[in-house]
Amino acid sequence: MRRLPVLSLALALALALVAPAAQAELWAYVDNAGVAHFAAQRLDDRYQPVMSVGARPQRVPGKTDHGRSLLTWLEFAPEVKAVLPYLREASQQTGVDLELLKAMIAVESGFKADVVSPRGATGLMQITAIAAEQYATPAEARQPVEQRLRTPRSNVLLGARMLADLIKRYGRIDAALAAWNAGETAVRKAGGRMPPIDETQAHVQMVLELYWALLQRSQSQQLQGMQFHSAPVSQQ
Repeated sequence: MRRLPVLSLALALALALVAPAAQAELWAYVDNAGVAHFAAQRLDDRYQPVMSVGARPQRVPGKTDHGRSLLTWLEFAPEVKAVLPYLREASQQTGVDLELLKAMIAVESGFKADVVSPRGATGLMQITAIAAEQYATPAEARQPVEQRLRTPRSNVLLGARMLADLIKRYGRIDAALAAWNAGETAVRKAGGRMPPIDETQAHVQMVLELYWALLQRSQSQQLQGMQFHSAPVSQQ
């Protein structure tokens, strides 16, 4: 019998607990002991959105599936290891979790530094020329935009600054990722939340699922437990 990845099993159990709420949300964090904590709402700053509950998971056409083979590849691939120093540097500078940056690059470009999308987004984190101008440091701004976008270190640093700015602006990782994918106008029209765009919802879910799988793996090779928390009852 094929075993589910530990975190996927934990997510499945948590989803079952909140399934009666048709469009509920699932928030979670993994503590230092390797225990996954789930809640139907954000109880404190440790919790981050994992996924919306009530719709079947979707996949983005043309994107790489994030099963066990991808997790293994991310751990051993030379092109991933070559970028890790830049991910650590970007994480330290911006506060964006290294595993989130890794998940984004895996979904956005598959760690191919020369990829250009039909919309002109370039490089590891698929950044546009406009974003490259907006988030460049004075030293970076003296370089040609194309060079900035195609140089792995510059691309990662630019992308991390942009993502940190979006997370700060919207206060939610899922909304920040949606703004990255669909544009800030779409997120603003949705009230600062996930817009009703199928491709964007599938894209964000892919990044978040891979992020949590990477986070769990980095903190513990085996999930030590799972806790589902309810919001405290207010005293009248």
